[in-house]
Amino acid sequence: MALCSLERLNEKIKVFSKFGDTGKGGITRFSLSPEALEARAEFKKRMEAIGAIVVTDDMANMYATIPGTEELPAIMSGSHLDSVRQGGNYDGVLGVLTAMEAAETIVKENIPHRHPITVVVWTNEEGARFEPAMMSSGVICGKFNKDDMLASVAKDKLGYTFGDALKASGYMGDEANRMNPAKTTALVELHIEQGPVLEAEGFDIGILEGVCGMINYEFTFSGQAGHAGTTPMKYRKDALYAAVKTIQYLHDELDELDSKLVYTTGKISCHPNIHTIIPDEVKFTLDARHQDPEVIKQVLHIIQKIPAEVEKCQVCYTKAWARKTVTFTSELVDYVEKGAKELGYSNRRIYSGPGHDAQFMIDVIPTTMIFVPSVGGHSHCEIEYTPVENCLKGANVLLKTLLYIDLQ
Repeated sequence: MALCSLERLNEKIKVFSKFGDTGKGGITRFSLSPEALEARAEFKKRMEAIGAIVVTDDMANMYATIPGTEELPAIMSGSHLDSVRQGGNYDGVLGVLTAMEAAETIVKENIPHRHPITVVVWTNEEGARFEPAMMSSGVICGKFNKDDMLASVAKDKLGYTFGDALKASGYMGDEANRMNPAKTTALVELHIEQGPVLEAEGFDIGILEGVCGMINYEFTFSGQAGHAGTTPMKYRKDALYAAVKTIQYLHDELDELDSKLVYTTGKISCHPNIHTIIPDEVKFTLDARHQDPEVIKQVLHIIQKIPAEVEKCQVCYTKAWARKTVTFTSELVDYVEKGAKELGYSNRRIYSGPGHDAQFMIDVIPTTMIFVPSVGGHSHCEIEYTPVENCLKGANVLLKTLLYIDLQ
């Protein structure tokens, strides 16, 4: 069977890296920004050049379809073109480029296929410009209210909404063009791992069984401000000290749980944040992720054991948000594994810690994902990198998987 072309895929990666190039090895390509519109135009031009019909829906999601030999539901693959600020050239976009390359291989090698093949570009996956993340796939899957999303205000332009950007983009199409579960057989999304496991353990391909569940809590510690030079230590109600003690408690307790649990204190604020004043209010967040809901329950139990008072400071916490573990379609997961094995690529099953559009799609159509390694585990930064040889292996597994699905 014909395989994808390393030269063509490498050329695609290089060309798309120009749209939003920071000059430091990465990109800033916010959703529906001028840079993103350039990337969309390039995508449309290339897909039409191989005979695809390109349409957009009312959330500017793009669908480029090459016909099959039968009137059957389409097989879909793709990801997103937008990035975080000073992001890399692989997160999201590689899923689009490998799907483009798989479609181009099918066309140029005249590979028989019964189903139409649709390459999809989801709008505003990152949420870096307009919150929330995975906005447009979320709308069409019923996760978000469209009117609320249209009112989301840009972080880079005061008063400018997603609805404004949508109208100005030229890519707002008809709601009738949305992905329709009745007309779609499956979705396969390729992505970089965004973590170090595949590279560290020497695997070419990650076979995604699902996306980890997670919880995110914010903790608030209330103490008493005072002069740093006149208040004896025994009289202090130091909110920062109480917060530090609690962070240590959380680390000690959570480290006793499953080794696959990951947790992060990624945000902290200290008031009044002046070096001569004892802090009177400190807030921090805890993000915890695991594939097993029972482990997440244990994390919650550890949180609930935090006393109402720590070091004479009042403690409270609130749930910021959470998501349940998502399990991908077992038959499709097996197809990815079959493809990797037939191609002789080393592989392992894995869960995703980050969220992806695929985690919404699984609720409406059969879905799975493919991971390729990330050098050093780096992602959402300019040094994000996956060698083209690894990208090609992912593209070949994607091609195989699409053709397995086509036979069913």
